[in-house]
Amino acid sequence: MASLKSSFSLLIFILSTLVFILAQLHTYNPPPELLNSLDIATKLTSNSTTIALASKDFGGVTEASPAGVFLPSSISDIVKLVRFSYESPVSFTIAARGCGHSTRGQALAPGGVVVDMRSISKTSNGEKIRVFKNEMYVDAGGEQLWIDVLHETLKHGLAPRSWTDYLYLTVGGTLSNAGVSGQTFLHGPQISNVHELDVVTGKGEMITCSEKQNSDLFFAVLGGLGQFGIITRARIAVEPAPERVRWVRLIYTNFSDFTRDQEWLITMDQKKKKGFQYIEGSLLMDQRIGSSWRSSFSQELELLLQELSFLPGFSFTNDVSYLDFLDRVHHGELKLRSKGLWDVPHPWLNIFVPKSRIQDFNLGVFTGILKNNSSMGPILIYPINKNK
Repeated sequence: MASLKSSFSLLIFILSTLVFILAQLHTYNPPPELLNSLDIATKLTSNSTTIALASKDFGGVTEASPAGVFLPSSISDIVKLVRFSYESPVSFTIAARGCGHSTRGQALAPGGVVVDMRSISKTSNGEKIRVFKNEMYVDAGGEQLWIDVLHETLKHGLAPRSWTDYLYLTVGGTLSNAGVSGQTFLHGPQISNVHELDVVTGKGEMITCSEKQNSDLFFAVLGGLGQFGIITRARIAVEPAPERVRWVRLIYTNFSDFTRDQEWLITMDQKKKKGFQYIEGSLLMDQRIGSSWRSSFSQELELLLQELSFLPGFSFTNDVSYLDFLDRVHHGELKLRSKGLWDVPHPWLNIFVPKSRIQDFNLGVFTGILKNNSSMGPILIYPINKNK
C-alpha cells in the first residue's frame, strides 16, 4: 500500500463548507446624514423586511441589525461605498453578503451596511459568466451562483474541477473560505483552482491579482474570510466534464476500516484513472439507502472493491448525470423547505484532523460524545492530501 504520510482526514459537522464573504472594514456606525450624501444613496434601503433578512445568517446563531442594506447595480457602486467609508472622518462597518451561509454572523454588519452581492446579478452591469474553452477557464462574477457557473460551462462540455457539496452559493463566498468537497483530495479546494481575481480592497481600490500579479493580495483574499477585500470576479480552471457518473455507496461498521480505505483510495494513481474521482464519507444516523440504489457492478469496479473492507453485501451503485450528482444536495433542500426545516438554526463546525489522531477523534467524539444521536445533522468526512 502506498505511503499515507501526506494524507489528512477532514471532518465537517452539520453542513458542508462554511460559506461567506466578509468585508469588515471599519468599526464605527454610519450617521444617516453621511450615507445620504452619497450619490448612490438611493441604493441604500432601511426597509424593515430587507433589514430583517440581513440581520441573520444561515447558522441562525447570531443576529445583528445593520443601519442599511446596499443594493448595488454594478461593481463601481461597491467601490464608491467602500471608498466613501475609507475616506470618511466617521467610517463604518461594511459586510458583503452573498447567500448568507455563514454560521457566526460573519456576513452581518451591526449598525453598518450590508452589501447584497446578489443584487448585481439582477442587472446587466455585473461580471457575468464567460467560458473560454480554448484557455480552459471560466470568468465569473463574485455574485454568481456556482449552479449557474456549472450550467454555463456544461454547455461547452466543461466544468470547474473542484466543488462544494451545495451549489446555491456565490463564487466570491466560497472562495473567501476554501471550497471543500469530495474532489479536494485530487484537485485541492476551490481556492487552489483560481487563476485570477478582481478585488475591491478596504481602501475602495479595484485591483486585479493573481499568483504573479499583486500576489500578496491574491493569496490573502483566497480563503481570507473576506478580511482583505471583496471578490468581484474570479477566473476559475475548468476541465472536460463527464456526461454520466457511477455513484458507489459502501457501508462500514468499523471506523478504522473506513478511514483506512479512504486513505488508500486517495493514494491511488489517478493519472491512470484507476481510482475514484470523488470520495466522501458520512456517519449514518437513522438514514436509509434510497430505493433507486442497486447492487450490480462492472468487472473493473468489482476488482477495485475487492481491495476494500466495507460490510459484505452492503455495496450499492447509482448511475446519474454529472449535473444531478453535483446538484444532489439541492433535492434534499427542497424536501426540507417543504417541511419548514430549511430556515431553522444550522450551527456547524469544520475541522481538520491529522491522520495520526483520527482514531482518537473517533473514540472521543463519535463514540464518546455523539454516540448514536439521531438528532444530529449530517456529519461528512472527507479524506484529503495536505499537498493539495
